[in-house]
Amino acid sequence: MTSKQTPVDCFSSSPLGLYVHVPFCATTCDFCAFVQSKPNRKQINRYLSALKSEARHCKTLTKKTVHTVFWGGGTPSILLPDDLRTLGGIVHEYWDLGDCQEWTVEVAPASVTPSKLKGLKSLGVTRISMGVQSFDPATLEEMGRLHSVNQIHRAYDWIQSEGFEQVNLDLIIAFPGQNEDHLLKDLEHALALKPDHLSTYCLTFEEDTQLYAKLQKGEYKIDPEKEADLYTSVWNYLEKQGYSQYEVSNFAKPGCQSIHNLNTWKMHEWIGLGPSASSQFGGKRWTQNPDFEKWEQGIAKAQPTCIDESTLTIEDLANDILIFGLRTIEGVSLKDLGQRTGMDLGAYLPVLNQLVEEELADWHGDTIRLNLNGRLKADAIGVEILSVEA
Repeated sequence: MTSKQTPVDCFSSSPLGLYVHVPFCATTCDFCAFVQSKPNRKQINRYLSALKSEARHCKTLTKKTVHTVFWGGGTPSILLPDDLRTLGGIVHEYWDLGDCQEWTVEVAPASVTPSKLKGLKSLGVTRISMGVQSFDPATLEEMGRLHSVNQIHRAYDWIQSEGFEQVNLDLIIAFPGQNEDHLLKDLEHALALKPDHLSTYCLTFEEDTQLYAKLQKGEYKIDPEKEADLYTSVWNYLEKQGYSQYEVSNFAKPGCQSIHNLNTWKMHEWIGLGPSASSQFGGKRWTQNPDFEKWEQGIAKAQPTCIDESTLTIEDLANDILIFGLRTIEGVSLKDLGQRTGMDLGAYLPVLNQLVEEELADWHGDTIRLNLNGRLKADAIGVEILSVEA
């Protein structure tokens, strides 16, 4: 089958997400491969100025209202209160937030202050996602994290006092040296704070990180069986505590799932602002240049220096809906997928039926869902789906 451009009507009823990348951090954590740098006043001013120009340009692409906003990084909370208000003012100036269902901002415990939180709340932010990573001081030090356990508690108290609708905590599991006892202590500590949502990400060894260098030197080793055991422990424990798993790495109390992430996993539309930010809109995909200087120069010339720019095909869309949809507990309805893409999905059936035969997935009517064993192998299953010639 010859690849076809994705019809724009595939997204006619899709909600629109707005992602803003804040490329600044106080330090580089050993495990982090995201685009970020230590900020200075001049660079922050340049960033805000360029981002305003980029927002003005991107707004011309659509008349859609924004359904979700997400500020990530980097560390958005490293910005001063006035900078956060300026950034929020840009969002309000160029985007209609009348139908906005969720506005999330990522924060780090060491950079949270009451004045910053008050400013975020006044902008309309509804959800705070705090990168805790661990409650164990030795593990935090090994990761290169700047915050202490006391700072986590202090920041959380301030967040609660400000009255945000939802709070998420990020934890990292399967860090070298972590065993089940350490993991369960982290989970107990996290749940004692009573967050609405928990994200538990398995440590990955990304190239160009301190952690990867240690792996290459043999200081760390990857143990897939141990990782699987720790994942299973997390899932069992959190389910018993009333947190429902709705994606491989994400758990929430009833009604507290991340709407922005759900829309992204369903391959709806989003526009990304800032260096390295990715977009999927109007049947196209593009990623802004991760180099701050080149990103800024491109914006100044009204010629963004995008990388990985491509026309989205219906095969791309179907692949990604399957891959990311299978990571969710909801699974994927082939009927809905066929109606959305207009594709004959028969080429996928041998792979999907094989998953069922291998006891990795189950059919529920026309919907296929991974079971626990399948979710442990979600990455490998994704690679298998990419090999299908639809």
